[in-house]
Amino acid sequence: MERRSGTIHRKRSGCGIPGLLPKALCILVLTVLSAFTNAQESPARTVYFAGSGSAPLDQHLMQLLNGELEPAISVVEVSDDQLATLDTGPIITVGPAAFSRARQANRSAHILAMLVDKSFISGFAERSPGQITGVFYDVPLIRQALTGKAILPQATKIALLATADSVELYETLIDELPTYGMSARIFLVDNNDKLIPTLVRALGYGDFLLAAPDSSIYNPRTIKHILLTAYRRNQIVIGPTQAYVKAGSLASSYAPFPKMIEIADDFLATFFETGEFPAPSYPEDFRVEVNAQVARSLNIPLPSREDIATRVDRQLTINGEASDE
Repeated sequence: MERRSGTIHRKRSGCGIPGLLPKALCILVLTVLSAFTNAQESPARTVYFAGSGSAPLDQHLMQLLNGELEPAISVVEVSDDQLATLDTGPIITVGPAAFSRARQANRSAHILAMLVDKSFISGFAERSPGQITGVFYDVPLIRQALTGKAILPQATKIALLATADSVELYETLIDELPTYGMSARIFLVDNNDKLIPTLVRALGYGDFLLAAPDSSIYNPRTIKHILLTAYRRNQIVIGPTQAYVKAGSLASSYAPFPKMIEIADDFLATFFETGEFPAPSYPEDFRVEVNAQVARSLNIPLPSREDIATRVDRQLTINGEASDE
């Protein structure tokens, strides 16, 4: 004890706790108190995960989610039978089929849809704002068009294939293209028998064929015939996805999974803070996949993937991001 100005003062330990508390015990107490405080600040939360049915894909996405989300958030995989019983916590669905199952099973659930196209999820989100959202899997068509122009700088005309039901996919693109020194023409496919003849006319018009995520035109049954027809006429196809680049498209922009997970993390943070999801959106960053073998076969000088992506980003920055982004 120390005597100061006639008053007896008792020494305190380094952690500010009265008495002769040992230093090691003091540190332990502070650690427990800190953990308790953090637990109060970050309560345990659960996010349910309704997968696509592809085990490798679902496991990869869950691994990315667990690495991105804060430790207090647990990701729990659920079966279709469990969807109707979930009354707390948001549901992440993978692919349109998983979203449809979750939506039908539980109309009150908050759902964050992943690996869905803008055309698929936007209507649901507009009818149920704050409850339904998504990270768009497709790529804005203006970005795809600029991907083609980065490879063929002289390109000014783009050919588009569509059906009467899918023609609206291209309306915004057609309005945007003049800003970038390009134009487009839509060639309507009346039925399956008219696909190749219509494609031949389209290839004769455009500097390249731009493919949208339109399953009525581009699907596993038709893509081989489309790509072979284009190849034989020394024309290239841009888009619609990485998978089609592997099949023979020359290039396609795409959003990598980690960037999609970052958006999902932001959406979940907003949900846990406000009880509502933000509106669906595209990821902020895109990359480019190319088929070097097709480029060599057509004798097309191919910039690096990084260079193509940089050129596209520069054009979008100079002219302003497209309205559908």
